[in-house]
Amino acid sequence: MIKLNNIIRSFNGPKGKVAALNDVSMNLSSGELLAVKGPSGCGKSTLLLTAAGMLKPDSGEVLYDGKDNPYNYSPDKRSVLRSGLIGFVFQQFHLIPYLTVKENILVPALSMPDENNSTRAEELISKFGLEHRSDHLPGQLSTGEKQRTALARALFNRPKVIMADEPTGNLDDENADTVMDHLKSYVDDGGAVLLVTHSARAAKFATRTLNMKSGLIVS
Repeated sequence: MIKLNNIIRSFNGPKGKVAALNDVSMNLSSGELLAVKGPSGCGKSTLLLTAAGMLKPDSGEVLYDGKDNPYNYSPDKRSVLRSGLIGFVFQQFHLIPYLTVKENILVPALSMPDENNSTRAEELISKFGLEHRSDHLPGQLSTGEKQRTALARALFNRPKVIMADEPTGNLDDENADTVMDHLKSYVDDGGAVLLVTHSARAAKFATRTLNMKSGLIVS
């Protein structure tokens, strides 16, 4: 579903260029929850953003469905391609503070109005146990409720892939397991998840794990 071939990505540092990804290749297939683990600064988030079409590599190739390289398109076309394929979940939630839970979940629908959007949002609100919070603002939610709202938003467009950057990092064990259970259920239904995590507990839900160190996949 997503393939990275020989990706190199460097950043300018005080002493010259620093390689965040050093000739990295990987595949993500449907029905797979792939965890990427490693210490801070090893290149995990760079790998995620590159795979997501948000950070152009210095060299190498990213392929969607075996054919589309998002970096061959204009930023606008790349955004359209990404929105139809990928949903995002982040550690810091990135909810819009002045929108309610339901309105936050509906954000992906802003570019494609449809009379069924409200019904889809209600389905997700029910799925994630947020019925009593539907009209609440993010500041009125617990951390677990914020992450469930963010996950519902990511799933709104029925993406083929979820990109998750430390989605359990701010959660207690119970809420972390709830989020991972939902991601595992999504994978069992044929989706794919690329998960960046420090958490051994979250990684236990993975069907496969890549370990990174200094910009390399080491195992």
